[in-house]
Amino acid sequence: MLTVILTGQFMAVLDSSIVNVAIPSIRDSLHTSGAALQLIVAGYVIAYAVLLVTGARLGDRFTQRRMFIAGLALFTAASLACGLAWNETALIVFRFAQGVGAAAMVPQIMTLIQRNFTGHARAKALSVYSAIISGGMVAGQVLGGLIVSADLWGSGWRGVFLVNVPIGVVLLVLAPRILPTATQRFDRNLDLSGLTMLTAAVLALVLPLVLGPELDWPVWSWISLGACVIGFAVFVGIERSVAARGGEPLFSHRVLAAPGLLLAAATLFVIMATFGGWMFVMAIHLQSTLGYSALHAGLLFIPMGVTFALASLNWERIPNRLHTSMIPLGLVLAAASMVAIGALLRNGADVGELVLVLLAICGMGNGLAFSPLMTRTLAKVPMNLAADASGILVTNVQLGIVVGIASFGTLFLGLAGSTTLSAAHALGGTAIAEGVTVLLAAGLSARAAR
Repeated sequence: MLTVILTGQFMAVLDSSIVNVAIPSIRDSLHTSGAALQLIVAGYVIAYAVLLVTGARLGDRFTQRRMFIAGLALFTAASLACGLAWNETALIVFRFAQGVGAAAMVPQIMTLIQRNFTGHARAKALSVYSAIISGGMVAGQVLGGLIVSADLWGSGWRGVFLVNVPIGVVLLVLAPRILPTATQRFDRNLDLSGLTMLTAAVLALVLPLVLGPELDWPVWSWISLGACVIGFAVFVGIERSVAARGGEPLFSHRVLAAPGLLLAAATLFVIMATFGGWMFVMAIHLQSTLGYSALHAGLLFIPMGVTFALASLNWERIPNRLHTSMIPLGLVLAAASMVAIGALLRNGADVGELVLVLLAICGMGNGLAFSPLMTRTLAKVPMNLAADASGILVTNVQLGIVVGIASFGTLFLGLAGSTTLSAAHALGGTAIAEGVTVLLAAGLSARAAR
């Protein structure tokens, strides 16, 4: 069961980054405009981030088994459609459909782990889950370059979407036979008013963050960000009204009151914002500033992905008495390594062995924080509220990646000038900002542990 659901998770994470390296090929093949290219990249992330909470609640209503299979089927069909897309409009629409499928599938994964594993087995399963998140982000950079470069049967960029199809078909055959049919169903109200307002507020946040940097922050992007603040305030009012009437709000007080949940969610948000932003900024620096190919740049991230995965899978081997201090210490290591990498590369130097070692330390530090923090937090959530907690944490992770790419990417591009040296100096400045932000996460994690 774990293999099936985590393979689905891997595909969902993979598709948020694998398309990046195929953009030049898509532009040449479909004669795509710059704005359309942004929607091709961002459409998946927008739909995915906006609908995650809705997917989690629907899983409780119709069972996680049914929603996982339905989301997987839509994701696989949309991947096939993306690979066969005949123009930019079709590809944009199918990318949104991919995101909808992922949003239906992914929230069920953590809930299935919560409800079908206990004790040490649950901690190990959540550790593998954390490793998959990191591995998918790194694998997207590497596999995207390999697939586009291989150009099997003349598929070119289409291969980055079509690779999901055979995997999805195999999972669709296995999932109905393997996923538990006795998953408990909770007859819960959907709180449509809350869902609608939350969806609108998240959309108003994600859309300008994804498209704003590339479009030089037009007026509508600032209006949208302002509207998202109002939307979240209205959402809080709706939730309080629903609770006062004796209804079931989208985020019940019992979920939000789970020990350390809100602090853990905030910490995970900051961790993934810095991790996603760092990978994005480094990818730009390696390809644009240093002139490395997409495949070469992707391969350099392997040490970071491997150590993140190893730390996520083996943190329980560390004595229990050290677990509380391990999380902030891991984040301090990540912050120090980022700043050191920025200092080494700020004069336009090539990536050497020391930088690779520091990237590995950065991955290890994040892995020592992300997986145990999520595991320890979910262990305190009642089983009947697992879907709501999963929706909150998974949405935080996804929004963190989006916000990190937008904020740190904008900072880097704003500091970078027209020369190689100025762009390298921009990396050094961005690395300091990343390091300070990771230290903020370390402080939050220490407080959450207490």
